[in-house]
Amino acid sequence: MIDWSAFGLVLISALVGTCIVVAAFSLGIRLLTVSGRTPIVTPAEFTDAITVITPAELRHAEKRAAKAARKSPLSAGQKRAALYGAWVCFGISGIAVLVGIYLIIGEHLLG
Repeated sequence: MIDWSAFGLVLISALVGTCIVVAAFSLGIRLLTVSGRTPIVTPAEFTDAITVITPAELRHAEKRAAKAARKSPLSAGQKRAALYGAWVCFGISGIAVLVGIYLIIGEHLLG
């Protein structure tokens, strides 16, 4: 017998948890960008890479990020608040992931 109510509960929990993680992380990235700290990740060189940006493209992206940071209408305090908000959002996202992992394997670890 399949316990459909338990299956539905797991489905709803997974969807809600996924929405929380994605929304918190996305808001964190947005706040990080607003604070003037645009995350630019330099690409790694892989032999089977589909796309690798050139150093010129990287310099262009860094230049655009610096220009956007200079044009920001926010005060220094607002930028600092946005940065703290970004880290709070990243923390919420991480905690949601850890709670999900605990719900999956926590009972087995505690014995």
